Amino acid sequence: MTLNINTYKPLGDKKNSKYFDEYLARIYERRQTSGLEDLLGGICALVVQVDTNDAVAYMKELYLMTPYRLSDVYQNATHKFYFLDGHSGRPKFVILEPLHATFEDDLTRLNMLYPMSRAKPNARYIGEIFSTKDLKATREILESHSIRFHYPAETENEFFSNKHFNFTFPSAMTGNRIGYTPHESFSLEELEHGKRIQLSSADQASLEQAAETAAGLNITELVLGVDHMATRILAGEREDAILEFLTMSNYYFWGAYNIKDQNSSTNVNRNPHVSNDKQSPAKVFTANNIPSFINSFDNAPMPTEDFVRNYGRRMHHIAYEIKDGDHSSGEKNIDFVVDALKKKDIDFLAQVVGECSDTPNLKQIFSKHSKYSLLITEYVERCHGYEGFFTKSNVAALTQAAGQDERYQHGNVFD
Repeated sequence: MTLNINTYKPLGDKKNSKYFDEYLARIYERRQTSGLEDLLGGICALVVQVDTNDAVAYMKELYLMTPYRLSDVYQNATHKFYFLDGHSGRPKFVILEPLHATFEDDLTRLNMLYPMSRAKPNARYIGEIFSTKDLKATREILESHSIRFHYPAETENEFFSNKHFNFTFPSAMTGNRIGYTPHESFSLEELEHGKRIQLSSADQASLEQAAETAAGLNITELVLGVDHMATRILAGEREDAILEFLTMSNYYFWGAYNIKDQNSSTNVNRNPHVSNDKQSPAKVFTANNIPSFINSFDNAPMPTEDFVRNYGRRMHHIAYEIKDGDHSSGEKNIDFVVDALKKKDIDFLAQVVGECSDTPNLKQIFSKHSKYSLLITEYVERCHGYEGFFTKSNVAALTQAAGQDERYQHGNVFD
């Protein structure tokens, strides 16, 4: 453990309630006394679902933009599962793809509630998978804390519950699940995800071409791995969403900052057991400072809550860290990466924001939403040892840019 979470004082200027502070301490204590703290490791995989026939196209996008490459494909009665590896010591990336476009489960029904997620009814970030020393004990502890798990007879997709994997139900506050798997069992042959299959020759050739294209960009080694994942939620659920995640994980509340210009806050949670966040990425929640119906008095910008009203509570973006340094082309590494991707028709929401001169700072940029996963990709370069996850000016600019791209017009309301 790299720090004592019981004595740690969260950073930031976002004020939390006495209720939050009280239960934060109680959650930490209960994790320790229940044994959960000793059972859990880090995040060993991120899971995303796409619509039928979108997996290969989405992987081609990941081949260009990330270090992830396909390692194995499995199939069960309802889905294909694509397992991708990145850099050594980093979480895997798992893509779920329904075999039939008519497949429907709780995620489909959730997506259909919101106007801008209906076009891709099964596309959604699912959640993280944590390693654990004992799956049965982990589930029993968390169920005693009123965390609800899937059981085989209660889910349309067997991926969410077998003797090697257990997932929680989607959170009512975030739409995300958390999965758990035995630390020694993240071996695909042992996970009982169905039968191992091969890609068609056309799909295999398509991915090989994507790998060649990516290699020609000379950016893969500059993209170091997933830095954090950010979920957008409603204003009144911010504290409970954080406490819920901390109940189900071994993370700690790092701190929260107000982004006044965009009427929102950024709330960061980190794993205290790793020396590098890319080994177990930070989990971020963003929320309005006040709900939309109260903000209607002031009419301040509120792109965070507009996103929730249009897409639902869900993961907004996955951020990748770019290796700090000056590229031989004469620009910072992040600028080189973005310029290379733009030449391959990858669209971004704005220019790279932030300055990197002679002092520690941060440069960041958002891509446009993936049309397959609906996720934004963020790139972040920490210059000269910068230790934070954002600067307020950067986040304001990125949030504003994303908000312009996530608007929905209906009736007399344009949000």
